[in-house]
Amino acid sequence: MRKDKDTLWKEACHHLEATLPKDIFEKWIAVIQCRSIEENTVILVVGNDFYQSWLEEHYIPLIRTALAVVSGREMRIDLTVDYSLIAELPEEKKEKAPSSPATKKPAETNLNKNYTFDAFVVGPSNQFAHAASIAAAQAPARTYNPLFIHGDVGLGKTHLMQAIGNFMHSKSSRGSVCCTNCESFVNEYIEALTTRSLSKFRKKYRTVDALLIDDIHFLAGKDQMQEEFFHTFNAIFENHKQIVMTSDRPAGELAGLAPRLVSRFEWGLVVELESPDVETRVAILRKKCEQLNLTIEQSLLFYIAERISSNIRRLEGALIRVASYVSLTGLKMDRTKLEYLLRDTLDQERKHAISIEGIQKAVAEHFEIRLGDLVGPKRPQNIAWPRQIAMYLSRTMTGQSFPVIGDAFSRNHATIVHACQLVERRQNEDMKLKHTLSLLRQRVSHNSQKAGQEQ
Repeated sequence: MRKDKDTLWKEACHHLEATLPKDIFEKWIAVIQCRSIEENTVILVVGNDFYQSWLEEHYIPLIRTALAVVSGREMRIDLTVDYSLIAELPEEKKEKAPSSPATKKPAETNLNKNYTFDAFVVGPSNQFAHAASIAAAQAPARTYNPLFIHGDVGLGKTHLMQAIGNFMHSKSSRGSVCCTNCESFVNEYIEALTTRSLSKFRKKYRTVDALLIDDIHFLAGKDQMQEEFFHTFNAIFENHKQIVMTSDRPAGELAGLAPRLVSRFEWGLVVELESPDVETRVAILRKKCEQLNLTIEQSLLFYIAERISSNIRRLEGALIRVASYVSLTGLKMDRTKLEYLLRDTLDQERKHAISIEGIQKAVAEHFEIRLGDLVGPKRPQNIAWPRQIAMYLSRTMTGQSFPVIGDAFSRNHATIVHACQLVERRQNEDMKLKHTLSLLRQRVSHNSQKAGQEQ
């Protein structure tokens, strides 16, 4: 005997409630109504278009699985919109809708007090971004507005953004600072649609003195949210208030982002966080040792820094593991214990390690020259300049010593030092070169990750 629609949907919801976190279930599943079942098709309805598109993109497969489990058969889902559903919500649901972290006071919940400028280790890979962030914090909306910080995962984007917020919040004259991530912004907007409280939502975000929003790339492909953020951006900017955004890629490389948003994101200053060199990684480890009151031989810190280069989070995570081991066992750390303790992390690093050879291949392909010419004795400008770029990337992306890089290019130590200094100086003056270096880093990282997955 087949179950009626109410029983079937109730059982499916019980299954989903046991599978999903409570806040996710309440926000996305509890608002769905089962309208009818026609043969093997379940008709589900929600209160607005945004819910429909979001559920279709993220949760329909889970719902389909839950229905199959409780019904014993595969069922098709037809998700439609009924705008009257919002009016049918009970009053307590409208007034006490579950709130996302972004609805709390930024000073209490959204700003991590550990993320300060003093706690940020500065090196060649992040010096420009660090300086720009300090300038934006000291003179909001008067220097770089918006400030757009981009870079790979774990390089310190969130740290710098929140450091700006902490600095501004410490100055009473700076006013209100709202710090959130893009996903929370989206969730809160949907909640505002559901509870018909858009005016409250807009007042919250459009009247702040500074909006700091993490992972803005989350907007890509979400047309309705882009429309809302477009007007939020304009309101804040026109009020001469500060906007800071972070992203894993430059705005112009975010597929699915409206051109008018890309244009606005690039109005102010765009800065990139690059992978730190080995000296900066050692400095980061030393800083962390101070915070953890941990004493480790410098040779071991160099060992960790030389072998973990993918991102700062993994680097700090390795040190925390070492600190935990020393604290729990009371034993002194040595090279043998360190290698065993970090074996999994080091194995992951080896799989995704960026090699000098990989950089040479990527640079040769980009400039359309033979790999043999790049590392050979020829010195015409069309080869010498790409070679110097490859040397610079080898130094900044692998952290290898100058002699090791020199051997890879059949050049001496002084030649590598000169090349690195030359490219570093020129990229600060030539935005086209800066863009080329960014593209090459992305290509090298992508090739390295792809090679690691195939192993």
